[in-house]
Order: sequence, then C-alpha cells, then structure tokens
Amino acid sequence: MERQTKLIRNLDWFTIILYIVMVFLGWLNIYAAVYDENHNSIFDISQRYGKQMIWILFAFILGIVIILTDSKFFTTFSFVIYGIVMASLIAVIYAGLEVNGSRSWIRIAGFQIQPTEFSKFATALAVANLMSRHNFRIMRFKSVLQLGLIVGIPILLILLQNDTGSALVFCSFLLVFYREGMHGSILLLFFCTVLLFIFTLLYSPMTVLLMIILGTLGSFLYYRHSRQELFTVILALSATFLFGIFLNWLFDLKKEYSNILLYSYAVICVVSIYFIYKNKMKHIIMLLLASWLCICSTITVDYVFDRLQPHQQKRINNLLGIDSDITGAGYNVHQSKIAIGSGGFSGKGFLEGTQTKFNFVPEQSTDFIYCTIGEEWGFLGSTTVILLFVILMIRIIKLAERQRSAFSRIYGYCVAAIFFFHVAVNIGMTIGMAPVIGIPLPFFSYGGSSLWAFTILLFIFLRLDANRLQVFR
Repeated sequence: MERQTKLIRNLDWFTIILYIVMVFLGWLNIYAAVYDENHNSIFDISQRYGKQMIWILFAFILGIVIILTDSKFFTTFSFVIYGIVMASLIAVIYAGLEVNGSRSWIRIAGFQIQPTEFSKFATALAVANLMSRHNFRIMRFKSVLQLGLIVGIPILLILLQNDTGSALVFCSFLLVFYREGMHGSILLLFFCTVLLFIFTLLYSPMTVLLMIILGTLGSFLYYRHSRQELFTVILALSATFLFGIFLNWLFDLKKEYSNILLYSYAVICVVSIYFIYKNKMKHIIMLLLASWLCICSTITVDYVFDRLQPHQQKRINNLLGIDSDITGAGYNVHQSKIAIGSGGFSGKGFLEGTQTKFNFVPEQSTDFIYCTIGEEWGFLGSTTVILLFVILMIRIIKLAERQRSAFSRIYGYCVAAIFFFHVAVNIGMTIGMAPVIGIPLPFFSYGGSSLWAFTILLFIFLRLDANRLQVFR
C-alpha cells in the first residue's frame, strides 16, 4: 500500500489530465467528422465514433497496466520488445492486409492492428537502452553503426510495406541524437540535403550546383591564401574526377550534368588545399564530404524522384506548386483548406460543418481530422489544439530533463520528438505546408492502433518518471 501510494503521488497528473482531455476532444471530433443523422448516438458501436470509444476504454486500461508495471521491466526487456515488434513487421510483409495500397495491417480476432504504429515506441526503448550504456559514445563509428541498425531496420521493413509516410517518422530520432551529443553539422547537413532536393525540383540542377560552389567558396573568405604544391593538387583533382566518373556510370547521368559535377568537384578540391597546408585535415575532410553529399543529392534528384510512386510524385509537385491538380492529387488538401478557411475565427459550431457533413474531405476522421476541428471550431479551436500539443511536448521535455536515469531521459526525448513530427507533419499537410504522407494526429485521429501506440509511448515515460528517484543506469 505504501509503494502504491508513493507511485500515485509521484505520477505526473498534469500530463495524464492533458492526455484525457485530448483523447476526449479527439472522440468528439471523430463523431463530428462522420456524423450521421440515422446514427446520432455517440455510443453507437456500429459507427467509427462508437468503435473509437471502445479503443479509448482499452487505451485507459493499457495506461493503468503500464503504470502498475515495474519500471525495470522496460529497461530490462527493451530489446525483447523491439525484437517482437520487428518480427510482427516482418509478418505483415508476408501475411498482412493491404489497405490503401499499403500492406501494413494484421487481422486478429476480427480486429485490424497496424504494427507500424507500435514500432515507434519499441524503437524508442531500444535506442534509449543502447545510448544509456556507459561505454556508448555517439560519435564513435561502432555506436553510429548500432544506432543506424536499430533505426534503419524498422524503416526498411515499413518501406517494404509501401508505407513511406510512417517510415519518415523515424527521421525524428535525429533530434534525439543531437540532444545526446551528435555534432550539429550532421543535423544541419540533413536539412540541407532536404532543401537541396526541394530546390532542385523547383530550379535547374545547374543553378543549385552553382549555389553549392558559391557557398563552399564563401567559407574560405575568412582565410588567407597560401602556396599550393603541384603534387597535392594533382592528387585532389584525380580523386575528384574519378569519383565523378564513378557517379556518372552508377546513375547514368546526362552528359551536361556529369560535366558540371566534375568541374564542381575540381573547384571545391582546389580551394580546399589551403587546409592541408595548415595540417587541418579534419576541416578539409568534413568540407569535401559535405560538398560531395550536397552535390550528389542534387544530381541524383531525378533518379530518386522517378522511383517514387506516381501518387507520391503528384503530391510533391502539388505541394511545391509545380503542378496544380485540385481534382486529383491535390483534391484532399484543396478541400481541407476550404474547410479550415470556412471556419473563420470562431467556427461554424459543433456538427455544423458543411464540408465535413457532406464528405468533401476524404479521410476526414483519420489523417485529415484537423480540418474538422478548423471548420467547426474555427481559428480559436485550431489554435487551442495546437497549444495543447505544444504544452504536452514542453511538459515531456521538462520531465525528461529532470530524470536521473539516462535511459529515462533519452526515452523522454524520443517521445517528444515522435509527437513533434506527427503533429507538425499532420497539421502541415492539412494546410498545404507539408506533403500528404498519411500519418495520424496523436489522440485525435480515428484508429485503435494509433491511439494505443501513442498511449503506450506516453505512459511508459510517465511510469519511468514516477520512479525517477531510483537510478537504473
């Protein structure tokens, strides 16, 4: 009794109450999104809102079970949980159900479960276990390889299920790695690569490559020139040309692109010689690697883009304004923006949304639930939902910072990063600021797998926080 009393007292009830409020608001908006006058009871289990009520009840039970579980269970069996979930992802590839072109569902006792959702908290547990070990150093090659495997395996398995959107969620772990000591230049390089991909689609590759060259040359404005040895120049240029020829052969690049590549590498290597004379090999190596990665990402955009699914290409083109197809690939987003905009400042009122009521927006109870919020509750309601998520994420970060256990701290940041990615991308895609990749809004979108997975993700951290005075690692 004393232990249970202490556990109840140490729980972060603010976060739990915030969770209950958000789940309840999500249930109301699912009811509004699929409202049918012939089934007007919110407890009608033949409708989505009735089924969501059942998912919510089971989610509460899951939360209670997790709270009553010993915290050491999650630290001790984190890799076992990770292995079980990865095995379920493999099983889905061979025996899963295909829904909307993605084979990512398993039918169990009449219910459909999506293991992809559970892979997020399982990966977070495995990452926290690995990174909290005493001999772990994030900038070591061995550590980078181990982290790459832990995060890369679920990404690969989810991509094999043709669910690119869910695979992209795992990019959020980069924020956790940065918080735990990863060099900021790696995170910056990742974002630069994404930006270069976008710029290359918008502009010609020659323009983007010129930007890279000018940016590289600009980094040398703060340094003086020195004499150059012919032998070093020859070696640098030879390596550059050979690498360019290899890429040209590998990707079968157009002639003009390959020439630009070779000349760009030559210029970059020549201006990098200065650092060799100052015995700053680290600088030149990092500069060359960064420049090569940027140039490679630029010249291979067409190669990568052509291998995306046709609907993914159309969505990206619509997002960037390259194409405008409001009756095809851009229909969802166009109708979503109309619904949100029509809500005005205070909204049309509960169950009064015309865009929602007449099903203009596809998937309005799942991926596009935010447009229902915007139409019926207006700017005030939409902002309130965003503020609730911001408060939740800030609270999680605050709790993570007060942990004495490295495992708990790292896991807490994984929770915050996953929530941040889901909220930013889901809301972004409903207002046309992000590509439509089909990921749910936590606690609001319809679906048992999503609700249960986010509940488990959050409540494991709350259980770890309740025992924060006991250092596990």
